[in-house]
Amino acid sequence: MNERNVGISDPHSFVPSRKVDRLDLFREKYAAERDKRLTKDGADQFQAIDFIGKFSEFDADPHVDGPRESGPMSLDLDVLVVGAGFMGMTAGIELEKIGISNYKILDVAGDFGGTWYWNRYPGVRCDVESYIYLPYLEETGYVPTERYVRGSEIFAYCQSLAQKYGLYDHALFQTRVTGMEWDEDAARWIVRTDNGDEFRARFVATQSGLFMRPHLPGIPGIETFAGHSFHTSRWDYKYTGGDDSGNLDRLRGKKVAIIGTGATGLQVIPQLAEYADEVVVYQRTPTQVMPRQNAQTDVDWFKSLEPGWQRERRAAFDKCVQDRATVSDVDDGWVKFAKYQMDAVYSAGGDNPTLEQYVDALERSDYEWNEMLRDRVDAVVEDKSKAEKLKTYYRTMCKRPGFSDEYLLAFNKDSVDIVDTASTPIERITETGIVADGQEREFDLIVYATGFQGGRTWTDKAGYDVLGRNGNRLSKKFADGISTLHGFLSKDFPNLFLLGFTQTATITNIAHLIDEQAAHMMYVIDQCVSSGARTIEPTAEAEEAWGKVMSDQTATRTDWLLTCTPGLYNNEGKIADARNPLVSGVYVPGFQYFELLEKWRGDGRLEGLVTSH
Repeated sequence: MNERNVGISDPHSFVPSRKVDRLDLFREKYAAERDKRLTKDGADQFQAIDFIGKFSEFDADPHVDGPRESGPMSLDLDVLVVGAGFMGMTAGIELEKIGISNYKILDVAGDFGGTWYWNRYPGVRCDVESYIYLPYLEETGYVPTERYVRGSEIFAYCQSLAQKYGLYDHALFQTRVTGMEWDEDAARWIVRTDNGDEFRARFVATQSGLFMRPHLPGIPGIETFAGHSFHTSRWDYKYTGGDDSGNLDRLRGKKVAIIGTGATGLQVIPQLAEYADEVVVYQRTPTQVMPRQNAQTDVDWFKSLEPGWQRERRAAFDKCVQDRATVSDVDDGWVKFAKYQMDAVYSAGGDNPTLEQYVDALERSDYEWNEMLRDRVDAVVEDKSKAEKLKTYYRTMCKRPGFSDEYLLAFNKDSVDIVDTASTPIERITETGIVADGQEREFDLIVYATGFQGGRTWTDKAGYDVLGRNGNRLSKKFADGISTLHGFLSKDFPNLFLLGFTQTATITNIAHLIDEQAAHMMYVIDQCVSSGARTIEPTAEAEEAWGKVMSDQTATRTDWLLTCTPGLYNNEGKIADARNPLVSGVYVPGFQYFELLEKWRGDGRLEGLVTSH
């Protein structure tokens, strides 16, 4: 039995069963749940896992046997790409298309894959349809096996992409950047690594500050635990047995604690529950759980798609969230929620609702949607005490929603318990277990499903500083928030392309953002190369103007974010802390950001940038 067969109605219909009248009652409930979880420390409640030093053992790569075999390198490059995930791979593929083959791709990991190299925990899948998530499907002819494929399939696809496009010839793994310095006379970046490499690159593209750095909760005593423990992004199958499909047979007879119930915990917990003798889930905030709606791929349908289908399907998926007239063939939980909200807005005010009608309709429909999902928890989870702890009381997009057909059912096992740390906080971790509410529970294994560093500066997360023109340091410039033009280039740091959430956009399908960023970067590099430009960077005025766009964007979301329970998207409730780019620097909706970039490229004037020859 799975959740698809248990519930108040057909989960594929996603139709809320009742209307909400008293919004004030829900507002009060949501505010109370938020306040229970607010702390004075904000994002500083978490402990960083640094490359060297305290907790560095939690960062150890379980997929390599030893250090890099090759000795130090000294190379002159046209482009150095830091990071070998989707972005690094896309950059390499697109560089070849514009005639640049003298490039290198560095990564601290042992292979291509990025997120999918590190996150190999049991149950891991993409939460966006694989047909729009996996890059270059039309070019490779690859047919994903399922609508939402396992992480192992994505990782294998990354390896096959790298093989097809010859990226391994340009790759250098198990290599961490330790410093980057601009040489004004040579117009080159001098990039040094932990293996003694020195690269002199005309252009550098880096996503080092993206969410690649795991962190731990700020619980005293983590280092004293004498049992086994690891972060989900460094899963230890030697201890648990199995693979990302489950089969964790070595957990039989074990008592396991897992801290964290976000998108990762949602996928891991059913796997732990199936094999461990006892599982205790420590939850700060419940995750909204919708049905997975997975299915095997209809190969005939997939092969019948017309050329250009992937780009069109991606664009429609992202645009329909804000545009009722856009039809998306994806029609999953993301789309159904967006359509429900847009239909509510239309019912309230037609094609031209007032601002009051628009805001009221969004809020009312969101509460109705959540009431449906809270009813679903009651229908699935038999123990009413557990069910109450699993219900969400915050607006839908305050956190990334989860999708599972097994998660809620796992709590029907007598061997699975849940502790609400908002009301029963963890006091400390001891040699043998976890103490909460004065009582210690003993465990053999503690799993940290606690996510990645958000509330730190770009350079802190990257693990290195960048010394730009005239001694300017990126750590100083970005200390109070990222400053760029369009999220790519920053004044006094010429030819350095910042990628990821660096004053760019936030969208559900991150692979689409990567594709658009790569296209923009290739355009700018190609313009520089074809014109013979030595350097390119923004003017102070253009950077300031883009900063104003970002602050205006933030202002439109601030009141809404303040109503949210603490989390990554509102910097754990500290909106004013500009270190988190998801709070202080993203363009919403994302499709408008893509249109803005496309128009900028179409003008052909490189407006806001200055070149030297």
